[in-house]
Amino acid sequence: VMRFCQAFMSELFRHIGPDTDVPAGDIGVGAREVGYLFGQYKRLVNRFEGVLTGKALDFGGSHIRTEATGYGAVYMMEEMLSHHGEHVEGRACLISGSGNVATYCAEKLIALGGRVTTLSDSNGVVHCPEGFTNDQVNWVKELKNERRGRIVEAANEFGLEYVDGGTPWLFPGELAFPCATQNEIDVEEARALVKNGLRAISEGANMPTTLAAIRVFSEASGVLHAPAKAANAGGVAVSGLEMSQNSLRLQWSESEVDTRLKEIIRRIHDECVEFGSQQGGNVDYFKGANIAGFTKVANAMLAYGVM
Repeated sequence: VMRFCQAFMSELFRHIGPDTDVPAGDIGVGAREVGYLFGQYKRLVNRFEGVLTGKALDFGGSHIRTEATGYGAVYMMEEMLSHHGEHVEGRACLISGSGNVATYCAEKLIALGGRVTTLSDSNGVVHCPEGFTNDQVNWVKELKNERRGRIVEAANEFGLEYVDGGTPWLFPGELAFPCATQNEIDVEEARALVKNGLRAISEGANMPTTLAAIRVFSEASGVLHAPAKAANAGGVAVSGLEMSQNSLRLQWSESEVDTRLKEIIRRIHDECVEFGSQQGGNVDYFKGANIAGFTKVANAMLAYGVM
């Protein structure tokens, strides 16, 4: 893995830079791989600069970067519910996945009083109706990050229900957090979620809902749906904060980064409301996110003289 990262960076370094394009990790690319990539970049250019995000804290990384996407998805959910006079506390929460996004999403939900009832991987789903504890979530983190194990091991360890080949979306739950992969919720899963009392969905993965499933949610009365382009912006947001810290040669505290992350998600939510508000107080978060994002790009293009 190290040799592959070094060989890859030996060509990639020509095309990236702190003011050009800044790569970050994703599925299968964590702090270890980012460290190998950054080390090779630094050897080649002989400079320390914020060109890769997700670095370890020892050499320019940021607090909350690992947690950011999962935390951000929960903060978006809290903003949506709060806007409608509701909260996460006491609600059954369905989460897919068991990697960083899923486990830190679970961690934050538990801290806010939510009841996390599912975690999954590509082999199946674990169901815990009473809600996972922090100790159990930490055990899953160790399972996935250190031992690269499968989620069925958590079911065996804690005596929980496991459905081989199953998904979280067929279980009852009020709040849904798809945190695994693209297109994991299709029409059948969407209909099951609505039938089982879904109130809101916040996308932690990249485009986890198919177009047909999005239509199911949009046609369902009273379902709030935050798209990935808004709900999972926490990872990119803290990547930006990591670059800022690198430029300043500073490292902000965990609480300071978390506060900034919350404020960024709050602004994203407010922009979705601004452009997506409908009669009767409802908010079309897809419409709001699309218009807000398009407007930023269009205004920049006009200002640059491109159009």
